[in-house]
Amino acid sequence: MKKLKKVLIVLASLLFILFIGSIIIISSLKPDYEGKKMLPKLESEVNVFYDTYGIPHIYAQNKADAFHALGYVHAQDRLWQMELLRRVATGRLSEVFGKDLVETDKFFLSLGIDDYTSKTISELNMESEMVRLSNAYLEGVNEFIEKGPTPIEFYLTGLKKEPFSLEDSYNAIGYMAFSFAMAHKTDPLLTNIRNQLGDEYIRELAIDSDTSTVWIKNYKNSKADSIGTDITANVTRALEQLSLPLFEGSNSWVIAPEKTKSGKVILANDPHIGFAQPSVWYEAHISTPNYEKYGYHFAGVAFPVLAHDRNLAYGLTMFENDDIDFYLEETHPTDSTRYVTEFGFEDYEYVTKEIKVKDEETISFTYKKTRHGPVLNNIAKQITTEEPIAMSWIYTKPQNEVLDALYEISDAKNLEEFTSALPKIHAPGLNVMYGDASGNVAWWAAAKLYQMPDSISTKFVLNGKTGKEEPIRYLDFSENPSAINPPWYYVYSANNQPDSISGMVYPGYYLPENRAKRIVQLLDGKNDWDKESVAEMTLDVTSSINPALITELIKLLDVSHLAEEQLVLIDALKNWDGSYTLDSTNPTLYHRCEYYVLKNTFEDELGKEQFDQFMGTHLLKRHIAWGAKMGVGKWWDNIFTKDKVETRSDIVLKSFADAWNSLVNDLGPDPKQWTWNRVHTLEHQHPIGQVESLRKFFNVGPYPVNGTREVINNMAFPYDSTGFYKVNSGPSTRRIIDFSDIENSISILPTGQSGNPFSKHYKDQAELFVNGKFRKMMMNREEIERNAESVLKLTKD
Repeated sequence: MKKLKKVLIVLASLLFILFIGSIIIISSLKPDYEGKKMLPKLESEVNVFYDTYGIPHIYAQNKADAFHALGYVHAQDRLWQMELLRRVATGRLSEVFGKDLVETDKFFLSLGIDDYTSKTISELNMESEMVRLSNAYLEGVNEFIEKGPTPIEFYLTGLKKEPFSLEDSYNAIGYMAFSFAMAHKTDPLLTNIRNQLGDEYIRELAIDSDTSTVWIKNYKNSKADSIGTDITANVTRALEQLSLPLFEGSNSWVIAPEKTKSGKVILANDPHIGFAQPSVWYEAHISTPNYEKYGYHFAGVAFPVLAHDRNLAYGLTMFENDDIDFYLEETHPTDSTRYVTEFGFEDYEYVTKEIKVKDEETISFTYKKTRHGPVLNNIAKQITTEEPIAMSWIYTKPQNEVLDALYEISDAKNLEEFTSALPKIHAPGLNVMYGDASGNVAWWAAAKLYQMPDSISTKFVLNGKTGKEEPIRYLDFSENPSAINPPWYYVYSANNQPDSISGMVYPGYYLPENRAKRIVQLLDGKNDWDKESVAEMTLDVTSSINPALITELIKLLDVSHLAEEQLVLIDALKNWDGSYTLDSTNPTLYHRCEYYVLKNTFEDELGKEQFDQFMGTHLLKRHIAWGAKMGVGKWWDNIFTKDKVETRSDIVLKSFADAWNSLVNDLGPDPKQWTWNRVHTLEHQHPIGQVESLRKFFNVGPYPVNGTREVINNMAFPYDSTGFYKVNSGPSTRRIIDFSDIENSISILPTGQSGNPFSKHYKDQAELFVNGKFRKMMMNREEIERNAESVLKLTKD
C-alpha cells in the first residue's frame, strides 16, 4: 500500500510538472497583447489598445510609427499566413510542404510574378511616402520576427523565420491578382468543347451574359485536337488544401442620402473569398494627429484594401473582367528554339528557375516564353497538345502601381483625391465602391481594359501567329464602367455584367444576375434604409431565380407516376419562396435535382473530367437558369442511347428520380428529415488541420449554415457527386458603414482576428458570424480606452 502511495505521488508530481510545463510552453507561443515592448526604430511611444475581439487600435504621434506598430501587431497574429502568401508567387511552397507542391511552384514561377516584382522594385522612387510607410510596416514585421515568439506552425513544419522585404508585399499582391482570374478555368475548356463537339453545342451555352438579365448601369456625370481544359485545376486544388484565400466574388452597395432614414450615406460590403483559417483580413484602427483609418489588411501589405474614416468609406468587389488570353503558337518546323509571328520567326526566351524541395534535392527547371507570355506546356499537366500554348496576363504587362493606388485611396480626403488614384489599378480588375460624409456615392470598374478586333472572342484560345487576334488599344480609364451619384440614388455590384462601354460589352467571367436581381429588388423597394435594415439585407438568403426555375421544370414532370410523399415535396417546391433556412427541405431537394439535371445533360458529351471542370466555372452558374429554359437543344440528348433522342422532359424526369433515390440513400426514407442543415455546412480549414489528429485544434467548425450559392448571403459550395455541400467561399467580412453614426458602424469576421491557435481571438467571432451577428467598429478614443481588454506599449527604449 505504501509503495502504491509513493507511485501515485510520483505520478501526480510528474503530471503536475507536465501540466505546468505545458502552460509555460503555451504561454510562450501566445500573442502578447499587453505590457511594454522595445522597438528601437520608433521615434516616439505608440499605444495599442486591444478591444474585446482583439482588434488593435493604434495611437501614434506620426504615420511612420503607426505603420511600424501595425507591422508588429499584424505579424504577432498572422505571421504564418504572411509566410505562406509570400511563398506562393515565388514558387517556394515545396520548401515547406514537400514534392507534392512542385507542380504548383512551377506554375507560379512561370507566371513571372517574381520577375515582374523585381522590375517594379528597380523602378520605384525609394523616397516616396508609399515606400517609406511600406518599409516602416515591414520593419515592424521584422522586429516581431526577431523578438517575438515563433508560431507553432513553424515548429511543426521545421521552417525557419526569415525577414520580410518590399518584394514580399508586391508578390502577395501578384498572388491576389491571379487568384481573381477565371480565364484559366474557362477558355481552354470552351476551345475543347468547340473542337470536339462543334459550334452548335457552343451556341447553346451561356458564354455571354444574357441581355435580358440585370446588368450594372453606367452613369457618367459630366484546331480539333484536345489542348487541355482547366489549366490550373491541380494548382487550385493545392491552394485550397493549403487554405490560402482564393478570391471568388462579392456584394457591395452604397445608398445615397435620398434613400436613407438619416439622410446620410450607408455603405455595405462583403467580399466573397475562399474560407480558410485564419480568415483573409486583419482588422486594425490607426490614429495619428493628422491621419486616421479603420482598415482591413491583406497579409504582408501595409495599406488597407477595405477601409473607412470619418470622411469617406470604400469597399471592393471583383470586376470579373477577362484579363488573361491564351494563344496557340507554332514552332519553326526545323528549329525548335523559334516560333512563328506575322513578321517572321522570333526566338523563344528561355527562363531557368530553381525550386527547393523539403527533404529532397533542389529541382532546376526551364520554361520558354513568347511575346505573349509563358508557354504552359510541360508546366500545366492539363495541356495535352504538343503545340505550344502561351498565356498572356495583363498583370505583368504595364507599370505596376497597385501598391501606390492602395496607399493613395487610403490617404484620400475626398471624392476627387480618391478618384485620381484609381487608374493606377491595372489588375486585378476591381469594382471600387465609395461613399462619403458629403453625400456622394460612386462605383468604378478599376482595371486596365483593352479592345480586341471585332468578331474575336477571348473566351477561346486565340491564334498566336497571325497578329490578327491581338489587342488593338488600351482603354482610357475614363471609358471604364462607372456611376457617380446616379439619379436612382444607389450604386451596387454583385459581380454581374456591367452595361456597355465605348460602344461594346466588355468580355468577362461575370456571375449570373441572381444576387444582383435581389439587391436591386430590395434597394428599389425602400427609401428609409438604416444600419439595421442594411445589416438584415446582407443576411438575406432568398433566391430571386431558383423558385421560377424549379416551377418551370416541375411542369415537365408526369405526376401520375409519383408517390404520395413525392407529391407533397413537389407541392412544397411549387410554393417555395426561394429562402434557404436550416430547417427547410426545399433547398435540399432543389439542389440535388439541379445537380442531376446538369450531370444528365452534360456528362455524356463532356466525359467525367471535363464535366467536373465545367462545374467549377462561372459559365456553369450563368448557364443554369438560361439553359433550363431551352426547350430544344443538342445537349439534352444522351449520346449513349443510340435508339432514342432525349428531350428536356426526359432529362428532368430521370434527374428527379436520381435525386430522390440518392436522398433516400443518404438521408433516409423520411423526406421531412431532408433539412438543409444536414447537408450545408461550413468548416474553416487550416493547412495543418488536414492531419486528422490535429483537425479539432487548428480547424474551426463545422457549422450548419443558412444561405447558398448566389444569394446575398452567398455561402457557396462546389457541386459534386456526394450531394453534401461543404461551403468553401462566402463573406470574408460583413461591413456596414453608417455616416449618420460613424462611431457605431458594424462588422464581423468569419472566425477571429488572430491566426494563432493559442490566442483567445482565434475563433471568438465564428459563432457570431454563422448566426448573422455583428460587432462594433470602435473609433472613439475615450470609449476604446475605457473598454480596452489590454494595452500594449511600444517604446523606442
